[in-house]
This record gives sequence, C-alpha cells and structure tokens, in this order.
Amino acid sequence: MTQAKSPATVKPAKRSVKSAQVRKKAPSVDNPGKVLKRSRYTKAETYEIFQRFHADNPEPEGELDYINAYTLLVAVLLSAQATDVGVNRATKHLFQIADTPEKMVALGEDKVREEIRTIGLFKTKAKNVILMSEQLIRDHGGDVPENREALEKLPGVGRKTANVVLNIFFGHPTIAVDTHLFRLGNRIGIAPGKTPLDVEKSMEKAVPKEFSLHAHHWLILHGRYICKARKPECKRCVIYDLCRSPEKEKFDAVPDIAVRAKAIIEREKASSC
Repeated sequence: MTQAKSPATVKPAKRSVKSAQVRKKAPSVDNPGKVLKRSRYTKAETYEIFQRFHADNPEPEGELDYINAYTLLVAVLLSAQATDVGVNRATKHLFQIADTPEKMVALGEDKVREEIRTIGLFKTKAKNVILMSEQLIRDHGGDVPENREALEKLPGVGRKTANVVLNIFFGHPTIAVDTHLFRLGNRIGIAPGKTPLDVEKSMEKAVPKEFSLHAHHWLILHGRYICKARKPECKRCVIYDLCRSPEKEKFDAVPDIAVRAKAIIEREKASSC
C-alpha cells in the first residue's frame, strides 16, 4: 500500500511592505546637512526671485515693537530663542517705564527680570540688558552706536543682533541670519553655507544691490510663514515656479500668489517702456 505523501508546507507569501518615506530634515544651524558648493541660481534668476518678493511686499518690516534705537536693541537681544510675539508682550510695559539705558539701569536687574519672565532665558537676558545699558552709558554716552564692531562689544549682542539694529534703525543693507534665513539659504539653495556667517556672506554676494536693504526681511518672513521648517507651504509661495528646492511640492498650476506677483512685474516693465 502506497503511503500518501503529506502535503508540502506552504510558506505564507511575503507581504510587500512599502518602506515609509523618511522626510528629510530641514537645514538648521545645528544640523545644516549636505551643503551646496554654490547657488542653484544664475544672477538673472536670483534677481527675478527678489523682484517677486518686492512685488508681493514692497516695504517689509520687522515684527518687533520698539520706540527708538535703544529699545530696538533690547528687543532684538531678548528675541533669541523666543518669538517676536512673546517679546512684544513682555516689553510692552517695560518700554513704557524704561526706554533709555539710564532708566533701565535705574530700574535694576530684579525688576527687569520680573518684567520679562515670560520669555526664555529671562534671567540671563535681564542681566545682559543691565550690563549692556551700563556699557552704553559708560562708552557711548547712552547712545546706540551705528557700528557693528562697537555693537558686538556690548554684553549679549552678537553679529545677528547688530545686523538687525543696523538694518532696521540705521538703514544699512545688512543681512541678519536667523534660523529661518539660514534654512532658506540652504533649502532653496540661494545662499548655501555651513554656518550663519557663511550664509550671510553668500547672501551678500547673491542679493542684487537694489534689493539689499529689505532682503533679510523678505527671507525671514518667507521662512517664518511660508517655507516653514516642518513642511513648506508651497501653495502660498510667491517664488514657487522659480524655486529649485528638491523639497518643492509638485502642482499642476503655479500658485495664484506667484502669478499675481509676476503680473505686477510685467505691468511695471510695460509702464516704464
């Protein structure tokens, strides 16, 4: 009698598991990632990018509230690792009672600390505000110097803070590289660099002279509200069709905001002919 063969063990079919796509982290000061050796854009393309920013927002402004050069300096110093909204909330009353170095020193570190306690690193910042104010009185007669080197010698004031004050209050065409501008310089590839200073120098070379005064405002606002770290909102991008970032979303049509800005530029060209 022939013994029946036991059925072969059937191995379950392997499921095709689609590997989850890991999202590339946006470039940051702490982790810039692979940095390009040069810009992705020609001079003509870079010019067109800044034309778009200008057409969309001809007179961009910083979002920190201030009364004079001194309060602007204090506000920018306080804005490190804090939002502009949070700083404005903290300084609203502070600047009403102390809008000069002399008044701030008279107020004292304890009172300053109490006024700004809602923002990050408030203890260190309060100390620096008093030290900075004392140095302004001692070395500059209470005035804010219109000089980067002198500004950077003040306690708590770095290159970015100095550049913001020089640009906003004194009208110098400086580039203040914050986290947003650093990300944009590398993400869209307009001014790549491994450090904020690298990006600043690259941006100074890239930005057309006629747009240099407002360049850092446009880029900071664009990085803060449109080309965000977690996910760029490409549907709201004024330079969408010009952008060469590999992270750019693909759409069937150019976003309306980019179309409108391009139309403004074309009308201005036609009217000037």
